[in-house]
Amino acid sequence: MAAKAEKTFTFLVVGGGIAGVTCVEQLSFQIPSAEVALITAGPHIKAVTNYKQVSKTLEEFDVEERPSSVLEEKFPNLTVIHSAVKSLHTQSHSVETADGRVFGYEKLCICSGGRPKLLTQDNPYVLGIRDTDSAQEFQKLLSKAKRIVVVGNGGIALELVYEVEGCEVIWAVKDKAIGNTFFDAGAAQFLIPSLEAGKPEKAFPCKRPRYTTEEPAGGALQTFTADGHLRGKSTGPPEPGSALGPDWHEGIALRGAEQVSRKVSVEYQCEVEKIFTSEELLNSQQQTLTPENNGSWPVYVQLTNGKTFGCDFVVSATGVVPNTEPFLQGNKFAIADDAGLQVNDYMMTSEPNVYAAGDVCTAGWEHSELWQQMRLWTQARQMGWYAGRCMAAHVLSEPIELDFCFELFSHITKFFNYKVVLLGKFNGQGLGTDHELLVRCTKGQEYVKVILSSNKYINHIISRC
Repeated sequence: MAAKAEKTFTFLVVGGGIAGVTCVEQLSFQIPSAEVALITAGPHIKAVTNYKQVSKTLEEFDVEERPSSVLEEKFPNLTVIHSAVKSLHTQSHSVETADGRVFGYEKLCICSGGRPKLLTQDNPYVLGIRDTDSAQEFQKLLSKAKRIVVVGNGGIALELVYEVEGCEVIWAVKDKAIGNTFFDAGAAQFLIPSLEAGKPEKAFPCKRPRYTTEEPAGGALQTFTADGHLRGKSTGPPEPGSALGPDWHEGIALRGAEQVSRKVSVEYQCEVEKIFTSEELLNSQQQTLTPENNGSWPVYVQLTNGKTFGCDFVVSATGVVPNTEPFLQGNKFAIADDAGLQVNDYMMTSEPNVYAAGDVCTAGWEHSELWQQMRLWTQARQMGWYAGRCMAAHVLSEPIELDFCFELFSHITKFFNYKVVLLGKFNGQGLGTDHELLVRCTKGQEYVKVILSSNKYINHIISRC
């Protein structure tokens, strides 16, 4: 049982990522007089900038990391609480934070995102890239590396293998083609030459501000000032921050210790069977290595295709799992098959007055024929916006309908310096054989695929910006 709340808010939102911040903005806009609080583990939040409504369903925006004080200055009714969540008590309508404080709520929205699904826990040679701290750790390790192994075939892996220079990259994917989550084998083949060619010079530098935290000296308590800066010292490991933005590698020098521009080798249809150190390799009589993998590498990766590679470290980019752990004990949430908090078409969980949005939740309503849930920045913003609308509407006793953004899946991103536009069931997901493909491909310029199913067009476009 939680202690008595030191303050009760009309709306309490957990998570400083794009879903949580968008939800807070919407709540503050809808009911300016309501007391709103945002609980976030880090000093910075993720904000949407340069938003463009490209069409009725397509939207394009950047994600910028900002001090949380920017939000408090914009919304006088908002309080930002810097701490991780320790536990949730739905019966008493209260949340206990890691620093021992308790806050009450009338309505709560959980936007805690996801956590990396690491290949193995507590291995110093296996790194998962999720937040700003892990990205900086990756940059530090990469600067001394001659070879790394990247495992995974999602967005982070795609960005990583293209951006890394001065280091050999062994890329292990479990599928027959790269980028299986986003495009088909034809589009993958269209993109492969970009890995072999030199990277084009950036036309414009990234001028968006970058915010960092000061390194605390060992042993002292870490606190946050009103302007979002760290002050003092830390007594333990830092809490994980919100997920990286789609341009997380901007402003970070992703260069290894070698003079080569880029060297990427793709190992298809394989997964990691075993990770072991050089000492374990010497003690094993079963391992036979090719000449280029012999030597004193600090870590070795054995793949299911029978190959073993030595490397400086391994990047685990095998996706995320919903970050539900702090909220489950003592509560009765309905959990979906993918481990997310199941929500209905008002973004409400099975617990009264508790909503969820973004990577932590799973859409439990009957989906539109051309919509699917993917844990992407676009949907995090949409879900956070819609959850805020629903929470405000319920307080004001106003009717609300499922937003149109859930009628048609749409996403704009960039891979290998190509703009990628995805619409509907862009890979023919669930369509079986009852559809027709129309493809136009211009080498080095564009790859356009249109799926014609039941007289409905579904687009898949890759083109130079």
